[in-house]
Amino acid sequence: MLSTRFLPSFKRGVLHQAKRFNSGVAELSASKLQIKKADVLKPLVATDQLVFGKTFTDHMVSVDWDETTGWSDPVIHPYGNFSIAPSAVVFHYASECFEGMKAYKDKNGKIRLFRPDMNMQRMNKSTARIALPQFDGDEFLKIISEYLKIDERWIPEGRGYSLYLRPTMIGTQEMLGVNPPTNAKLFMIGCPVGPYYRTGFNAVRLFATTEYIRAWPRGTGSAKIGGNYALGLLPQRLAAKAGYQQNLWLFGEDHQLTEVGTMNLFMLLKDEHGDLELVTPPLDGSILPGVTRDSIIQLAKDWNEFKVTERNMTMPELRDLVKQGRVVEMFGCGTACVVSPIKEIGYMGEDIMIPLDPKDPTAQAGPYTKRFNDAINAIQYGDIDHPWSYVVN
Repeated sequence: MLSTRFLPSFKRGVLHQAKRFNSGVAELSASKLQIKKADVLKPLVATDQLVFGKTFTDHMVSVDWDETTGWSDPVIHPYGNFSIAPSAVVFHYASECFEGMKAYKDKNGKIRLFRPDMNMQRMNKSTARIALPQFDGDEFLKIISEYLKIDERWIPEGRGYSLYLRPTMIGTQEMLGVNPPTNAKLFMIGCPVGPYYRTGFNAVRLFATTEYIRAWPRGTGSAKIGGNYALGLLPQRLAAKAGYQQNLWLFGEDHQLTEVGTMNLFMLLKDEHGDLELVTPPLDGSILPGVTRDSIIQLAKDWNEFKVTERNMTMPELRDLVKQGRVVEMFGCGTACVVSPIKEIGYMGEDIMIPLDPKDPTAQAGPYTKRFNDAINAIQYGDIDHPWSYVVN
């Protein structure tokens, strides 16, 4: 047999991962779920007082992993702190990844999730990228469903309201040393949230930064890890100081468009023949494969009203298209907001105005941006039957 020491380092890593996670140890199983309910429940927060990420439900999900024994029994237990050693690898080497998803109440009181299978698949890709353990997404989804039934009273009703869910995995091995962790914790917390735009859409001004970059090909941009967000905090502060709401992330000497803040980017353009084309940067390993991004692409293809293209575009190209009157709308998209209209981009000392709704000068979103938002909302809240809507109860 060929010794692994003669294999390229990447292939050796893949073999090691396979050995670590396919050696007959215990798998994550919803059938082993333990439930420990809180003795005292927290008071609910009025819906008009909800602030994103500030209020958390009565319970949470936790399950530990050990390289030797595998996954422990998952537990739903009262929300609270857990003890981790100061030497845990998560604190020193950013051994952490997470997901963002929402639970909704439809008009009949049923609990719904939006394409949760994609969140489970993406989280496993994120864990694999930073050498954290894999888990059975279907089993974890069953555990999430039980959690939602227990904390159902925290899911606010009404369009725009939901329970934001944050599945997270961290490396917990107590060790100073750059190695794949031998211990990890998978947990999930939930917080009730209100509409992203409380008084309707509010288009944003972007700063196209040429000094900082978010990610690069073959890096970790396609994984949802905390480190990708930490490096954007300083540029975000600088953009806000200059009067912009978000950064427009560029890459390379030609200033390729990539993402908007923590969102994917879409542009509705007119081609050289005057036909509409929806353009988004391709998934080249530097861009997060967003669930909302994929949904918008699929909806647009289903509508079959304009061309849908995943291709590179540079900021100078976009600037020229704006001057030629060929940019129709631009928006970011993500779980938190669904869509976020763009009205202006600051680039190389110039503020470039992006059209919104030509028929309504007071509008804060273009008609296609609104249409994508409404179509996805209708699925999320069960207004229409759709395979993307996962009914919990």
